[in-house]
Amino acid sequence: MAVVSDPIADFLIRLKNATRAQKEQFTAPYSKIKEEIARILQEEGYIWSYEVSGEGSKREIAAKPKYLGHTPALTDLKRVSRPGLRQFVGAQEIPPVLGGMGISIVSTSKGLMTGHKARKENVGGELLAMVW
Repeated sequence: MAVVSDPIADFLIRLKNATRAQKEQFTAPYSKIKEEIARILQEEGYIWSYEVSGEGSKREIAAKPKYLGHTPALTDLKRVSRPGLRQFVGAQEIPPVLGGMGISIVSTSKGLMTGHKARKENVGGELLAMVW
């Protein structure tokens, strides 16, 4: 397997590709941040469920994308902050996604949360991705 320089982008693109190909499930190598992203995506209704399997360095996270009929719940996504160019925002600078129809995922000092929740708790952080 190839070495991935941006594992978060890899996870998000696997999700995007799985939804576009109408796959029932996809897998990715496990990390705590990917599990938190999957938790947020499940809470917001973009995936049905996720599951962690395996042990040690062989752990994987499997997620089931959500579909409404044959239409995926996830239309598109954008990785904002990346290893080469980190994007940090204050609580009041968190951008709305599609006029409130999408979510932004922010890594704050209180953990990973949606942009709406971060704004409500008045904490800023690294803007990881926008999903709609």
